[in-house]
Amino acid sequence: MRTNFFLKNLFIVLIAALSISCAQSDAIGGQSKSASTETVTIYSGTDEHKFIIELADEDEERRVGLMYRTEMAEDAGMLFDFETPQPISMWMKNTLIPLDMAFIDAEGIIKRIAANTTPRSLTSIHSGSRVIAVLEVNGGTFERLNIKEGDRVEHEIFE
Repeated sequence: MRTNFFLKNLFIVLIAALSISCAQSDAIGGQSKSASTETVTIYSGTDEHKFIIELADEDEERRVGLMYRTEMAEDAGMLFDFETPQPISMWMKNTLIPLDMAFIDAEGIIKRIAANTTPRSLTSIHSGSRVIAVLEVNGGTFERLNIKEGDRVEHEIFE
């Protein structure tokens, strides 16, 4: 009788652990299930760079962002839509990979770039001005593609 009770409880614990593990793997290794996937284009000089992004336009999506991800495709990223121009501060808490952050105004102009941010850092990364969005991509991407402050980002959230 005790053996059956023990096995039944062990089975329940294992099923619960497996469910949690599967839910975390979606958030860690791939895209979150709640964020929609779209395309962002950055125009830098005569070059055009396209990124497949997750749009974080709800509080919970913005709160979690790219936390716990161990990798991200070279052309992937996340666009945080804050809806109204405001000073923005980001951090790297629970973010496991270095990121480049572009702080973007309502017209789609990159106002500031924070390059190769430090994983797991609790240091605030400030926009430096009023912006409406932040685009995060893999660390080193903006330098590699020669994307800089003043370049234009095209997406429907910008005027």
